[in-house]
Amino acid sequence: MEFLNIVLNTIKNINVFDLLDISIVAYALYKAYMLIKETRAEQLLKGILFILVLIPISYLLNLTMVYTILKNTLTIGVLTIVILFQPEIRKALEHLGRSAFSDIHNKYYNSYVKNDFIVEICKGIANMSSKNVGALIVIERNTKLADIVESGTKLNSKISSEVIETIFFPNSPLHDGAIIIREGLIEAAGCFLPLSYQNIDKSLGTRHRAALGISEISDAAVIVVSEESGIISLVVNGKMTRNYDFEKLNSLLSRMFVYNNLKSASFKGRVKGWIRKKIRIKHNS
Repeated sequence: MEFLNIVLNTIKNINVFDLLDISIVAYALYKAYMLIKETRAEQLLKGILFILVLIPISYLLNLTMVYTILKNTLTIGVLTIVILFQPEIRKALEHLGRSAFSDIHNKYYNSYVKNDFIVEICKGIANMSSKNVGALIVIERNTKLADIVESGTKLNSKISSEVIETIFFPNSPLHDGAIIIREGLIEAAGCFLPLSYQNIDKSLGTRHRAALGISEISDAAVIVVSEESGIISLVVNGKMTRNYDFEKLNSLLSRMFVYNNLKSASFKGRVKGWIRKKIRIKHNS
């Protein structure tokens, strides 16, 4: 009865700010769970919750030794979690950073590369798919990939289907790595990508695991051509979709990378345009 009275009094004293506080915490916990879902960290979370349940139970039952062991295990476990699950923590923080600032970035600094580079990529991909030539292409978006670029050979080359096919030609020096495309240019080739820990179909090879890996720590669009089947896959934000052809891939990528002139896309350019418009209106009036 006393416990029930405490609960009822607590409910009566709840205000709007308390509800807001609860909602923010609940949303944060939900997003955190979605980030670790189907990863190694999910199993760890279940173990931690189990320990948290056992600690008060052992205390109420006067199981002194069990209580002491569990309490110390939880204290030491926090440091262990940080060390063992550094990749998952990094992934969560990077995802949070992209979610918080990507809309602002897109509003004032939209991609200013022309869509014709997408057509060249899709032509090269379609040609390699028909010949079962394996390929891995990473198109940079908001998250910068300077550390990945450094792992390969810098090219700073104009994009064409011929150049892409030459890079991935079997037994060529750079065919095993990934191409990094930045602002409409082939920034580097032969780059090494981090591998994903996801459970994927056994028929998929290292290229697909690498594509998932880089998409989990960045917002890049990654295109993969299977060397065994010639199937074209697109990977974004840790999710893979397959069985693309030229038209389908070109249509989707063209929507992702919209051409905007750098001047008009920048905040400074927008301000200048607004001033000119005001001057014209004043002059005409």
